Amino acid sequence: MKISIVTATYNRANLLPILYESINKNYKFHKNIEWIIVDDGSKDETKKIVDEWVEQSKYKIKYFYQENSGKMMAINNGMAYVTGDVVIEIDSDDYLVDDACKIISEDYKNIKDENVYGIIYKKKIVNHNTFVDEKLNGKTIKLFDMHYKYGYDFDMILTFKSDIRKKYNYLLENGEKFITEARLYYKMDQDYDGLIFKNKELIVCEYMQDGYTNNIKKLFKKYPYGYYAFFKECLNYKNNGMLLKKRFYLIKHYILFSYLTHKTIYECIKEINGINKLFVILFVIPGYIKSKKFV
Repeated sequence: MKISIVTATYNRANLLPILYESINKNYKFHKNIEWIIVDDGSKDETKKIVDEWVEQSKYKIKYFYQENSGKMMAINNGMAYVTGDVVIEIDSDDYLVDDACKIISEDYKNIKDENVYGIIYKKKIVNHNTFVDEKLNGKTIKLFDMHYKYGYDFDMILTFKSDIRKKYNYLLENGEKFITEARLYYKMDQDYDGLIFKNKELIVCEYMQDGYTNNIKKLFKKYPYGYYAFFKECLNYKNNGMLLKKRFYLIKHYILFSYLTHKTIYECIKEINGINKLFVILFVIPGYIKSKKFV
């Protein structure tokens, strides 16, 4: 089984060698690997070091350069060159445990349900422990339900059947360069049974100060149109059994991004269906007042 790793990178020449060495270690356990690197307009030594790896690596490394268009567009472009059975998106500040690809390959061989689109694994966060109910291990679950019905919010790595993943792109709005990955994943949830959860830590991560996770408020203000579309979609998905605090989380953020994208109160209410419309009606005015403070 061939594993395709896709990495979008921007000025991370100092970090990419760590990921490269981890893939090298994985090659000892699993030979059928390819690594697709999409350089999103780096100004550092990224191309130079990757060119050296392309020449000396025992597995296929594909390098592509694009003018700076953002991580999501880089991943979209990289997916066109995936030839593996399984695809993993790995950030340039993450790295694999030594036998991750072997484990992934073995786990995929055991999938019986054709309507499962992938497997979820845990990330190991440096200086942080993540605990997940063992009852979830081996279960098929939609990622939307994991987040909003069961309340799990741990750092995870999603792996996909390539033929399914390549049907989808990260949808960007209004010329923006970023959207949360969850928007794509939840759309896949609508079409398939979900993913299988494996309680294994296969990726190691230490968040960088310039990373997306550490700058979420800046992202909210910089890319409001994508987030508006995302939260609107979430509220309009079938969401029976959603935890009340999670429903309020979605409503609060939907109202915030309605304000940030200059929607009128009428437009904000009009876009939502079902019981969530009632909650939006109740909270939209105080939400708009609070959103002014956020801005």
